[in-house]
Amino acid sequence: MSSSLIRRILHPTRKPKPDSTISISLFTTVSSPPSDHSNPLISDVVSVLTHHRSKSRWSTLRSLHPSGFTPFQFSEITLRLRNNAHLSLRFFLFTRRYSLCSHDVDSCSTLVHILARSRLKTHARELIRLSLRLADDDEDKETDRVSRVFRSLIKSYNRCGSAPFVFDLLVKSCLDSKEIDGAVMVMRKLRSKGINLQISTCNALISEASKRRDASTGYKLYREVFGLDHETRADEAKKLKPYVNTFNLMMVSFYREGETEIVEKIWREMEEEGCSPNAYSYNVLMETYCSRGMMMEAEKIWEEMKLKRLELDVVAYNTMIGGLCRNLEVTKAMELCKEMRLKKGIECTSLTYDHLVKGYCKAGDVDSAMVVYKEMKRKSFEAEGLTIEALVDGLCGGDDDEGRVVDAAEIVKEAVEFYPSRKCYELLVKRLCEVGKMERALKIQAEMVGRGFKPSGETYKAFINGYGSVGDEETSALLAIEMADALKLRGEDDEEEEELQ
Repeated sequence: MSSSLIRRILHPTRKPKPDSTISISLFTTVSSPPSDHSNPLISDVVSVLTHHRSKSRWSTLRSLHPSGFTPFQFSEITLRLRNNAHLSLRFFLFTRRYSLCSHDVDSCSTLVHILARSRLKTHARELIRLSLRLADDDEDKETDRVSRVFRSLIKSYNRCGSAPFVFDLLVKSCLDSKEIDGAVMVMRKLRSKGINLQISTCNALISEASKRRDASTGYKLYREVFGLDHETRADEAKKLKPYVNTFNLMMVSFYREGETEIVEKIWREMEEEGCSPNAYSYNVLMETYCSRGMMMEAEKIWEEMKLKRLELDVVAYNTMIGGLCRNLEVTKAMELCKEMRLKKGIECTSLTYDHLVKGYCKAGDVDSAMVVYKEMKRKSFEAEGLTIEALVDGLCGGDDDEGRVVDAAEIVKEAVEFYPSRKCYELLVKRLCEVGKMERALKIQAEMVGRGFKPSGETYKAFINGYGSVGDEETSALLAIEMADALKLRGEDDEEEEELQ
């Protein structure tokens, strides 16, 4: 398998005539240096490594070869140790620790192959990343570092008896190093010779391109990788078939970018490819419909999941509950929540409570929102910032109920890792002043200033009116003067800033 793979990389499509020499290859030079079996140094080192005890072999090597080894000598030694990948790796670490070899891309590539054929994938990827760093210092300026490493791996592939997935490890290492263009280059060169990467590697490549570039870039790469726009060497390469995870990652990418209509397009393509969606696929499509307010379509997806007996887990329930709450169908959402707990035995998560609290606040039912919030706190869940702001807005936006305003202030005070917005602070200050809680309002205002929010005209007016309503006309008058001075100074600062700009 290894030999046939490398021949497909190195040789042209057309079969050569008998006795002809193949000189066309993927790179300018692909032949490995001849093995030096007669070199006594290599034989001695191999003998020491294989026959000495582990405690003595390293000290023996340091005493026999204090000047160390060339990269070529290291490669030849590890080639003789190819059936003992762990020993080869320890020898490499030994040379690095005592600076006994100035490793280059080629010496690392030899070890990468040996590690790969023994399925030591993590160590192989670490070596590839080192090779990429070493390639930066390479004197060969005609090619980038990924091409340099790729060429080296091909050059030593046959001699090391490597495994085809070594190129998958290279692509994944490129992605680890944010070398997306390099990863794409490797994929294209292999595919042009009729060689496909593993589907998991293809998915990782598409996913990283979507995250670091955009979803459209990932989608174009998907069509190229799976040969959907044109066939590449169809006579040599079995066409890859995407599976459900491929479509899922693309749907998620487009959903995150707000391209919800394209999510539906990807769903249709998945069906056309004969790929069966899983529960995660349905959740993504359901969330897409919910975000667009298309609850009838979302509920159809929900029912289809039931018919297909797909697992309705907490993610699925939270998706539907969140969609119903955003679209003011809180009663339905609460029924679904009860079904989740009583019939399915699935406990609510922090996200479930967040959805319900915000849903009730949006529907104007702040009392029910508080009931859910208190249950949430009893179960030691912390509400997210938007949930707390929705509660504060709901509690402060109604009638002049002193208790509700105090509740809102307490919620903000007790919230863990919550940083209120200017709007939240100003709303609290205004309502506390309206109900005469001036001392509490001053504490909120002091915290507001401490967070970098300067008092606005609305904040001053709230305090002026508040002190006036409790009969403290003197403080109210002083604040009016301070407000005029502050706003005047702020106006001058704004004018000066405009002139500088």
